[in-house]
Amino acid sequence: MHPSSAKIMDILETHGLHSQVRTLTDSTRTAAEAAAALGCEVGAIASSLVFLADGEPILVLTSGSHRVDTDLLARQIGAAAITRADAARVREATGQPIGGVAPLGHPSPVTTYIDVELKKHGELWAAAGTPHSVFEISYDDLRSLTGATEVTVEEN
Repeated sequence: MHPSSAKIMDILETHGLHSQVRTLTDSTRTAAEAAAALGCEVGAIASSLVFLADGEPILVLTSGSHRVDTDLLARQIGAAAITRADAARVREATGQPIGGVAPLGHPSPVTTYIDVELKKHGELWAAAGTPHSVFEISYDDLRSLTGATEVTVEEN
């Protein structure tokens, strides 16, 4: 198991969660790829996206079926501007590569927000630190474990 994935597994076990990190031969770099590899709905993929809110990294855990409306998000969190982080900033903030960013296991805490749309799915799948690894988790456990604040990332 990759060291990043092992770290995620250790965190899950430390918190009493019985989820297992799965390493897949198929890529899970995008929500669509992950859903196809897992045989689940794209909406059940909890994508971990790094943005910069007024220049500071934030992590947004969003449903794979959503695109983050940065203006809507900025209004909810009180930021003047939100932009997508480049690969270097993503790795700096999370220690993980784009396409494999886990919602936890970062070198230091990253302010985290969670898309309320994820509540609609019983079992969620999130990246486990590499573009080929994932783990399952419930919405409540994901929110609790990450300390995420609920937000709406896309208007209906």
